[in-house]
Amino acid sequence: MLLLLMATIWGVNYAVVKYAGLAFGALAFTWMRVLIATLMLLAAVLLQRKKWPTRSDVLRLLGLGVLGNGLYQLLFVFGVSRTRVGSAALILASAPAFIALLSWARGVEKVNARAWGGIALSVGGVAIVMLGSATGASGHGSIIGALIVFAGVLCWTVYTVGLQPLTHRVDSVQLSALTMAGGMLPLAFATPFAISSIGGAHASATAWWCVAYSSVISIGVAYLFYYRGIRVLGPTRTSMYSNLQPIVAILTGWAALGEAPTVWQIAGTASIIGGLFLTRA
Repeated sequence: MLLLLMATIWGVNYAVVKYAGLAFGALAFTWMRVLIATLMLLAAVLLQRKKWPTRSDVLRLLGLGVLGNGLYQLLFVFGVSRTRVGSAALILASAPAFIALLSWARGVEKVNARAWGGIALSVGGVAIVMLGSATGASGHGSIIGALIVFAGVLCWTVYTVGLQPLTHRVDSVQLSALTMAGGMLPLAFATPFAISSIGGAHASATAWWCVAYSSVISIGVAYLFYYRGIRVLGPTRTSMYSNLQPIVAILTGWAALGEAPTVWQIAGTASIIGGLFLTRA
């Protein structure tokens, strides 16, 4: 149930990110959401008063956070702001296939013949979505934005697989706080630009509510559900619950941003979702 709620929260977040990213600028918005989430999670850790992980685990979590909550968040926000919400969600929905592939390469999980077929279908679905962006059939799409989102998928894949062994020995709140703090490290270099950008933005109350949702709910709360799933179910099965995200994202983008589904998205959805179910099996 918590993983289904996580998928719904993240599905809605695509439209939220696009709206706020356009209102504040992608850099400023990313800086705000990661900073708020980091402060909130560190406060939660202090309230727990639990023993901190070992120094080596702390350093590993900070390093993974640079990749998964720094670079990934930047690529995610910049990519979503440059392509359709539904297309971005579909590309990110292929992450379980790449996670399964990397997990197999590292000997973490086994991949059978049926799963290999699922991986091929998922990769083909991503190609369909990117082709739709490249042809401009959507009217809003951008191949550059789609490629940026795909780079984010690769970052998230390495982050998730690298995180799995740590989820078994580090408290989920501490894990979330440390990886989020790691994400602030690359963003710290952009702080002056982000602050000046916020000062020059004339954002509505809705845009500020989007910042709150995207930081507190989408990162602060949903990530805890995600880390618990990795610990209990493993990275591939946990990522499978993201199957719901593209559907929620496409419907939300249609209702909130007027981005009606395209033929390319429908074809990509069939290929990616079909591939994900084969990978899960």
